[in-house]
Amino acid sequence: MSGYIIEIKPSARRSSRVAGEWVHESGPRRRFASKALAREWARTASADEPVWVQDVPAHDPSPVDGYLVGGRRTTGSRATAGSQSSLDGE
Repeated sequence: MSGYIIEIKPSARRSSRVAGEWVHESGPRRRFASKALAREWARTASADEPVWVQDVPAHDPSPVDGYLVGGRRTTGSRATAGSQSSLDGE
């Protein structure tokens, strides 16, 4: 079968009532005809808090194509997210 299968992660269930209801009624996975349609569903499921589709890493043995995850995304460079100092004290 072709298409794009997502697994709805616990973070998405906590962030989105729509995602939580889907899991309760149909289970933690959902098949879409395309990745674009999965992303569109994620946008509509983001009424409560943001959720988004994240591709499964190549090394992940999961039988799905992507994950629906939720929470807060950081903006900007990771280097500006916090302050760090070098190990040699400079």
